[in-house]
This record gives sequence, structure tokens and C-alpha cells, in this order.
Amino acid sequence: MSDEKAQARKEAAVQFLKLVVAGRIEEAYDRYVDMRGRHHNPYFPEGFPALRRAMIDDEARHPHKELVIQHVLGDGEVAAVHSRLVMGPEAPGMTVVHLFRFEGEKIVEMWDVGAPLPADSPNADGAF
Repeated sequence: MSDEKAQARKEAAVQFLKLVVAGRIEEAYDRYVDMRGRHHNPYFPEGFPALRRAMIDDEARHPHKELVIQHVLGDGEVAAVHSRLVMGPEAPGMTVVHLFRFEGEKIVEMWDVGAPLPADSPNADGAF
């Protein structure tokens, strides 16, 4: 796999997330996702159509969320994005990792894991 393809996939993963957080969910899916693919979020039914619907619903509940990208990694057909997600002005935030598997230029598989950021963490190094 060329470095150019890996870089393009990393950029696509970041742009997908930025569009979603900006409320441009339909555009994100149209541009970057093969809707026949699959996701592994255990809180939603299978298939990208169900995940897209959940993201649209979440946008209605949290229109002021913010995503701050911390790290982006790429290896072959997989890109990983580590970020801080804050759902609103009073929310403490969470650390999130999204993994995307691509075929060609489209996301065909996605995983996401997250952990809330405790206000009183004993770890002086922080989450980021």
C-alpha cells in the first residue's frame, strides 16, 4: 500500500468525524461510507443505516458537541483517530478512539471505544 493511500485514508477518517460533529451527517455518509458495510457499536442495531440514524438523533440532542483530534494513525486499509469529545458546554468530555477499515476510498467497517474523563483523575499525565 502506498503512503499516499494511507494518508488519504487517514484524512478521510478525520473528515468523516469532523462532518459528523458539525451536524453534516448525511454528507459524511454520502462522501465516505459504503452503506453496505458494518459497524461494531454494541448500543445500536447492525448496519451503517442504523448508525447514521443514531448520529442524526444524537445531533438533535447535542448540537454543540466538539471534537478535538489528538492522534491519527494509519496502517494499510485501517485508520485510527484518537480524540477528545465534549458533548456540550457543561459536559466533562471523554476520550474516544475510532477505527475505520477502508476498501478503496470508502469506510466499510467501523469500531469505536470511549471512556469518560473523570473530573478528579489521580493521573497527572492526563488522558491526552
